[in-house]
Amino acid sequence: MKAALLEKPQTDPIMVDDVECSDPGPGQVRIAISHCGICHSDLTFFEMDGAQVPIVMGHEAAGTVTAIGAGVTSLREGDSVMLSPFAPCDRCYHCVRGNTVLCVEAASMFTGVFPDGTSPFSRNGELVYRGLGVGGFAQETVVGETAAVKIPDEVPRKIASVMGCAVQTGVGAVINTAKVEEGATVLIMGLGGIGISVLLGTQLAAASTMIVSDPVKSRRDKAMELGATVAIDPTDVDVVEFSKDFTAGFGVDYAFDAAGSARLLETGLNAICNGGTTVMVGAPPVEDELRIPAVVAMLTTEKKLIASMYGSADSRREVPRLLDLYRHGKLDLEALITNRRPIDEINLGLDDMRKGEGIRTILEF
Repeated sequence: MKAALLEKPQTDPIMVDDVECSDPGPGQVRIAISHCGICHSDLTFFEMDGAQVPIVMGHEAAGTVTAIGAGVTSLREGDSVMLSPFAPCDRCYHCVRGNTVLCVEAASMFTGVFPDGTSPFSRNGELVYRGLGVGGFAQETVVGETAAVKIPDEVPRKIASVMGCAVQTGVGAVINTAKVEEGATVLIMGLGGIGISVLLGTQLAAASTMIVSDPVKSRRDKAMELGATVAIDPTDVDVVEFSKDFTAGFGVDYAFDAAGSARLLETGLNAICNGGTTVMVGAPPVEDELRIPAVVAMLTTEKKLIASMYGSADSRREVPRLLDLYRHGKLDLEALITNRRPIDEINLGLDDMRKGEGIRTILEF
């Protein structure tokens, strides 16, 4: 089959090559990928020094079940599914407490292999790593049963694919992690797929004020079309001062870093009101360090900094309810998809992201 491979860390372009995909083992399913979104986490990995190689990235995917392994009961061949980077075991300390994104076994998504050390991918008999728990930049992949969520046949798979990361992460950060209340004031920094999804989440939560910030004008314009209260260019406007002025000097109730930057987290902490919450949603570079001057101010103002991993979501519960909202016209997921390309144009898709063109580029098989 065809797959997009990173051969060496920090190399460009990504190469499309022939790769073998194994049959599913016990508790696993094999998926024919139809669509896979390009997430900034993929780009970060491609540009990271010391990355595992060769590797097939892509973790925002949807497709069709083509084979099932022993013991699989919730899926059958022919089912349309959305894929999640997390395959919770439902047995560990975190799973039984309902925190499936912290599952001990699901953490193998960061290792490039299954918990038993194997990968579904190989080339000429040599192991090829499976990036971020899915390996969606390929015609087929194998995932754990709990990482594949059945979707209705009438739901477009391009829509299902963006739910795999952007939508669950962004909407979940608002609804599940921060639990934004009706009438709250919000600052969203970064308007890629995750940032726009955060905006959609704040609308579901009935926030009263949604300040959005991004240096790319087209993204600010899109956010305004989707209901943002005001959009600012952080290269021209002081985000902290603007946020305070716009909220009668108090600051916003919630600030979301949807780009992945320690600097933006610091901005968020300064832009929130006393008692406010800054939410870490985007994945920052591994070398980023957060500096909090005058830490005692965190105590005296009760400001909070919290992290949201994958929107604190269990895909098996989250996807059905988000799809219901989409089908009832309450969640505009079509707006996220601004570019569609064949897998052979993956490098152009990565360039879309580097240039800030559009919101989400979807690769199609």
